[in-house]
Amino acid sequence: MLENHNSLYYKEIKTIPSRSHKVGTKIALYLAEAKQPLEVINMNKKRITSVEDVLQSYYNTLKAVPLLTFEEELELSKRIQKGDETAKHRLIEANLRLVVKIARMYMTSDVSFMDIIQEGNLGLMRAAEKYDHLKNVRFSTYANWWIRQSIIRFLSNRRRAIRLPHRKEETLRKIQKAYHILSQTFMRQPSTEEIAKYLSIAKEEVALILSMTNGLIPLESNLEDSESSSVMDIHEDYTYNPERAMMRKSIQDETLRFLDRLKDREKRILMYRYQLNGCERYTLKKIGDKMGISPETVRQIEIKALKKIRDNTAEDFRATMYYNEAI
Repeated sequence: MLENHNSLYYKEIKTIPSRSHKVGTKIALYLAEAKQPLEVINMNKKRITSVEDVLQSYYNTLKAVPLLTFEEELELSKRIQKGDETAKHRLIEANLRLVVKIARMYMTSDVSFMDIIQEGNLGLMRAAEKYDHLKNVRFSTYANWWIRQSIIRFLSNRRRAIRLPHRKEETLRKIQKAYHILSQTFMRQPSTEEIAKYLSIAKEEVALILSMTNGLIPLESNLEDSESSSVMDIHEDYTYNPERAMMRKSIQDETLRFLDRLKDREKRILMYRYQLNGCERYTLKKIGDKMGISPETVRQIEIKALKKIRDNTAEDFRATMYYNEAI
């Protein structure tokens, strides 16, 4: 009879809409493979047609699993560390209702409640693997953090079009909490400096993380003051700019023309120092080793070469001005 109930439950859990069929299957297998007897409510083999029915069946299944004493948790932990999978199943089964309790705190309209439960169950599984009886604490106390972490990370990744690193998400939550506290204290909006001082972090880091939370705006969206203009019309596209490419090429050619007026050694040093040859920028020591001279000599030649370029540029400019005046 138990085998039939577990088979029925496995079919029910597969009908739950979730972000990952693999997650739902994994949770179901933990329950279906458990060797401890489960007093599952007899559904009279009726077809489950809604998520609410599936959730109710899930709750009833969890209620039938007996809780563990502290001594039983410690004993199961010892067996888990020896590789006993049955002990792990038993520890997870007895604490699935803890996941439901924590998941209720994070209920939201835009995410399926069963998805939240499943993410919490993954955190519970992780906690069961890491639980150490030598810590001498209840498993529920230890697993609470793992369950919350798994749910919070799932919701954070789900709500953002661009996912933030988990540490940045944690810092953002601290900033938001500090913002509400300081708003109540000062009776006004706190500044970035005040939030940074409250959290003992750099002001630049607070500003950077807050800038990451800005919403995305489609380029096709209309401007507030004009229905005929879009964001694309006023947003300059730098991916390809013919004028800028032509200007860069002209400057490069003009620079190389000035370098041709220098001595060969001066030209080579400037090419190495300012990446004019397309390679990485060389240090004075690296240039000296390459050319067989000291770094100080390289520095003096560089200064002399730059002075020549400035003088030649000034002469060309004066000649151009005289020519224009004559015309």
